[in-house]
Amino acid sequence: MIQATITKSTGSWYLAYTNDGSWIQARTRGKLRLKETDTSNPVAVGDQVMIEPDPNYEHTGTISEILPRNNWIIRKANKSSSKRQILATNLDAAVLVASMVAPRTSFGFIDRFLLCCQAFHVPAILFLNKTDLLGSYLDQFILEFTQNYKNAEVLILNGSGVDIHSLDSLKKAIQGKRILFAGHSGAGKSTLLNALIPNTKAKTGEVSASHEKGKHTTTFAEMFTGVGNTQIIDTPGIRDFGVVDIPQEEIPHYFPEFRNVMKNCRFSNCTHTHEPDCAVLEAVKHESITQNRYYSYLSILNNEDIYK
Repeated sequence: MIQATITKSTGSWYLAYTNDGSWIQARTRGKLRLKETDTSNPVAVGDQVMIEPDPNYEHTGTISEILPRNNWIIRKANKSSSKRQILATNLDAAVLVASMVAPRTSFGFIDRFLLCCQAFHVPAILFLNKTDLLGSYLDQFILEFTQNYKNAEVLILNGSGVDIHSLDSLKKAIQGKRILFAGHSGAGKSTLLNALIPNTKAKTGEVSASHEKGKHTTTFAEMFTGVGNTQIIDTPGIRDFGVVDIPQEEIPHYFPEFRNVMKNCRFSNCTHTHEPDCAVLEAVKHESITQNRYYSYLSILNNEDIYK
């Protein structure tokens, strides 16, 4: 048996690297697949696995066991499916590459991603990409945007994948870590990846002028390693981010600005929607919790618009 780290997933085959740097292609056992019937991918990039080598073919084998995960990022696979999709596992942080123009990343999408990071113990970084397109409005936009997340325990950085000098803060934040890159198609993940790790040659695509939607250029998850052992897991563009595996009553705990005041609510089971002497509602009134964040909370709580 060989222990290895999954670095690429194509659906049926996985590429894994052992600690000594050798590679092996592997598939999953039937029994292993059946264990995770509610996920679209039983094995994810970042997983530590045990592989049984194939005696007849060099560099091939069968994944027999997934070792315990430290954390993961998971979402509902798509609108029509009841399955869940694991984006990546065993992460030091997750970077949501967001764009406010061409295409726009909504507050609702951002807040669902941040909720997932909080719930599954993954430090979150929000990188506002394509800020070169904002022109003279840049400083005002950054100020207003960061104010919205002033108590949300998220590192907010900005820059452009086409301007390497604007990426210094991001480089410093991810140096030597294993990082997930996620975001809409067209948000610029692949351009950003190429700038940070030039030898990846990740495919980049155009944004549809008529719908301002990105075209999928990354078709599977893959881990790339750069200088200083920085590992970036690039993922296909996500159109929506459905929240899963988080009980409704726990949702407020994963909004840090709620968590900091909700102990002062009159009722221990307060839903922060209508109850008297609710500390969260009072914080919204006095703007220490922003209205955008509160509306995102209500949307998630009521399972509304979860695919926007």
